[in-house]
Formats: sequence, structure tokens, C-alpha cells
Amino acid sequence: MKHLLVGLLGLILIAPLKAQTAKDIITQAEEKLRGNSSRSSMTITIVRPSWTREITTTSWSFGTDYALIYISDPARDAGTVFLKRDKEIWNWQPSIERTIKLPPSMMMQSWMGSDFTNDDLVRESSIVNDYTHDFAGDTVILDRECYKIELIPKPDAAVVWGKIYSYISKEELLQLKTQFFDEDGYLINVMDGFDIQTYNGRTLPRKLRMTPMETPDQYTEMTYEDLEFDIDVTPAFFSQQNMKRIRP
Repeated sequence: MKHLLVGLLGLILIAPLKAQTAKDIITQAEEKLRGNSSRSSMTITIVRPSWTREITTTSWSFGTDYALIYISDPARDAGTVFLKRDKEIWNWQPSIERTIKLPPSMMMQSWMGSDFTNDDLVRESSIVNDYTHDFAGDTVILDRECYKIELIPKPDAAVVWGKIYSYISKEELLQLKTQFFDEDGYLINVMDGFDIQTYNGRTLPRKLRMTPMETPDQYTEMTYEDLEFDIDVTPAFFSQQNMKRIRP
């Protein structure tokens, strides 16, 4: 009886320590990056062999279903807004005073001439819900032990990538590298996270660099100038009406 009780006690103590799945790791890393809600100021630098261009943005998010991105610079694009509500993506263009709904076929297209796609910026697809997740080994990035996690799209998921490898640090759950493959298995883009900083108690990469593999001498770098979490915002904020009047 004594041995039985000891065994049961051991099971009770061990149960809460159940190993995390690959999906658990992806979910926690995404939640750390988003929070319940957030507001960020970013500089997006597009680098080409013969020129460089900067875009200044402010963005808001609420959960995984709502996002709004406001462009304040350069002057010719000032006031342009992108809105995500559930699975719908909208673009307000003040120069022609029109709101345009982006079809799914445009998710793979370049966002504002950068190396990020529309899907990358508004995250129409969910790497938590639209993919299956499996551990694919370990590696070291920026002197941090990292999980390598393979993401394969579910059969009915409307996603733009055929496969993704996500590299997430084991201790801090930082997304330090992401590799994007097409449906034929070719590596298309690589996103690297670096310049680790702390925002409101959360340690995150301050810079994200997207590099297309076909033209590795060009890239787009996203730099967080400011980042706040758990801000006072509701789904009502993310409306087509607010697209036209929002200001940072």
C-alpha cells in the first residue's frame, strides 16, 4: 500500500509537467508577440541594390482577428490604411478616396513594394490554426538554443505557403528565424529576427528582416520604434469608417 501511494503521488506531481507540443510552442510565441491587444510604431526599410526607401507605420491589433495599419510616411502614401476583420482585408486609399477589398489572390503579392507580402503584414492566415506542427530538430541562433518546428498547411486551409520552418528560442520563445517554402518545396523567403529588446516586460526581436532567396542582394527590414501591449481597444475600433479618420 505504501508503495502504491508513493507511485500515485509521483504521477500527481509529474502530470503538470507534461511535455509541450510543437503547437504549444508556436501558440505561446505568437501570444507573446501579439498580447491580447497591441499598438506599435514601425519603420519599414526597403533595400535594393541601387536605392533605399522607408515607410513609417502605426499599427493596432486585437487578438488574431483584428488589425489596422496606418501609413504616415512617405508623404505620397500618407493616410493609406490596411484593415483586417476576421478573414476580410480592406485597403483605404485617400488619393482616390476609395476603400478596396483585397481578394485572396492578392495575399501573396508584395506589400507596398516590400519583400513582405500582404499576408505577412496583416496575418490573414493563422500559423496556429491553419497548419499542423511537428518538431524537426534543434539548432542555435544568436547563441540561443532553438526549436526547429515544421508547419504543414491543413488540407482545407486557404494559405499562401506550402511549408514553413519556424525557429523559436527555448528559454524566451523568441521567433528568431522563419523559412517560407512554396507548394513545390522551394525556399522562397527567409525572415530573421535580431536586435533583442524588452518592451513592457516582453523580450522580443526589435528588427525583422525578410530576404527573398531569388534576389538575396535585396531585403526589407522592419524595425519596432515603440511597442505597447494590452492597450485599451475593442473590435469596434477596427471598422471601415475608422480607416478614413484614424490618426496615430
